[in-house]
Amino acid sequence: MKYFLSIFLVLTSAQTVLAQSDFCNIKNTSFKTGERLLFKVYYNMNPFWIHAGNAQFTIASEKLEEKNVYHIVGTGKTNKSYEWFYKVDDKYETILDQESLLPQRFIRNVNEGGMKFHHYVNFNHTAKKAVSMNGVFAIPTCVQDVLSAIYFARNIDYNKHKPGDKIPFAMFLDDKVYDLYITYWGKYEIETKYGKFKAIKITPLLIDGTIFNGGEKMTVWVSDDANHIPLRVESPILIGSIKVDMMEFENLRNPMTALIKKK
Repeated sequence: MKYFLSIFLVLTSAQTVLAQSDFCNIKNTSFKTGERLLFKVYYNMNPFWIHAGNAQFTIASEKLEEKNVYHIVGTGKTNKSYEWFYKVDDKYETILDQESLLPQRFIRNVNEGGMKFHHYVNFNHTAKKAVSMNGVFAIPTCVQDVLSAIYFARNIDYNKHKPGDKIPFAMFLDDKVYDLYITYWGKYEIETKYGKFKAIKITPLLIDGTIFNGGEKMTVWVSDDANHIPLRVESPILIGSIKVDMMEFENLRNPMTALIKKK
């Protein structure tokens, strides 16, 4: 789940600097309180795809120090029958300022393959500091956490970009700042286990981890409408490959106009 959620090192061209500037001023038009997305995760054991687990994302509204914030929770679990191979039981939480879309607090509780880990971070964007369980760290302007980055990225206006464009941003993870980017590849139609969609294809730069190798080996398709919800994720992993399909959605901010035909 950690590396399924960690989407996305920095380019120095004028074009990418402009994109980073745009990212700092982005407004939310793609999601709202009450949204719920459910995904099924499939693992390839040639020639079969096995339903290995599920991931779910929910959004609630709260107050934090008089600020209106979104409390976004992402959970991921393997199915009981698959735990013998690699057990995952993860929970990620981000508290996201509704106005700036910048994270105020990040909490991670993971159990992956027997490795248990708890971590939290409080962000002070004015002071450009992140305070974690391990100390105080300098952060750049507009930095995101691993979960808030997904919702921040959903508000990219892909109509401003051409295939091959790289859209960069900074992410704070495990007490380090990573300069990352998403590559935009254009618009397609895609068939998933839910149905047929109009979709936008992107490849996030991944951080090297325990399941995924770093690089642009993961492909993500998001809905080609105002919601930009992930529809399918495909990636090789250290052993085999995975496929993640969106299977349920509730309380979207905008009509789901990307759906061509439901199965």
